[in-house]
Amino acid sequence: MRVVCIVSGGLDSICTAAYLTRLKKYDVFMMSFMYGQRAMYREVRQADFFAKTLNVQDHRIVDISFMKELYGNSNSLTDKKQQLSMAFDYSIVVPMRNAIFITIAAAWAMSINAEMVAYGAHTGDSHYPDCRPQFTKSIANALNLSELDGIKLGLRKKISVWSPALDGIDKAEILRIGYRILGDRMFKAWSCYSEGIRIKGKEVMHCGKCESCINRKIAISKAGLEDKTCYARNNQKSTAK
Repeated sequence: MRVVCIVSGGLDSICTAAYLTRLKKYDVFMMSFMYGQRAMYREVRQADFFAKTLNVQDHRIVDISFMKELYGNSNSLTDKKQQLSMAFDYSIVVPMRNAIFITIAAAWAMSINAEMVAYGAHTGDSHYPDCRPQFTKSIANALNLSELDGIKLGLRKKISVWSPALDGIDKAEILRIGYRILGDRMFKAWSCYSEGIRIKGKEVMHCGKCESCINRKIAISKAGLEDKTCYARNNQKSTAK
C-alpha cells in the first residue's frame, strides 16, 4: 500500500515516517511544505536528509510560501515581528495548516493511487484543533467526497488519513519508536520554531527556549532517552536567525 506521509523535519513527523517505513505493507512517499515559516529552509533540509536516510519512494517539497502574506500577523511562526512563546498560546497556531497540508498531500495520494495520508499528530497535540482525531476523521471523509465519482469509477482510490493520535500514541512513545529505527540520527530532526541560534565557533543550534524546543526536551526525557540535541545557552555573542 502506498502512503503519503507529511514531514516537517521535526521529531514527531520524522518518527512517524520512520515507523511507516518499517511496516512492510507500506511504500512511503514523503511531502514537506514551505509555507513561509521562520525555520522553513532548515526544516526542509532535515526532511530531505531523513527522506534519504529512510530510503522513501519519493520526497516532494511544496513551496506555498505565498501563504506568509495571507497569514499576516495571525501567528508568530510566519510573522517574525512577534516573539516566540515559551509555553503554548494561540499565537503559535497557524490557521488551518494541517488542513492545507493534508488536502495537498491527498491530491498527490490520489494521483499516485496511494491509499493513505499520514501526519505526525499525537495525543499531546490536543491544543491544536487540526491534530485532534475528530478533525482527522472528518477531513478524510470530506476528501473522499470531493473525488466520490472518480472513486466509484475506479479511477481514484479511497484514502484514509492517519496519525499516531488515532492509535492513542503520545509524543514520548512515537519518539521511542523512532529511536529504535533511527538511533542517534533521530536527533538531527529540527524542532525549533526559529531557524536556530548561531554561537561563534559552533554550528547553528536549537534555541532551547521556544515552546517547541521545551516540548522536545520534555518528551525525550519522558521517552527515557539521552538528549543528543545541541541547544543554545544564554550567550551575548549568539544571534537568533
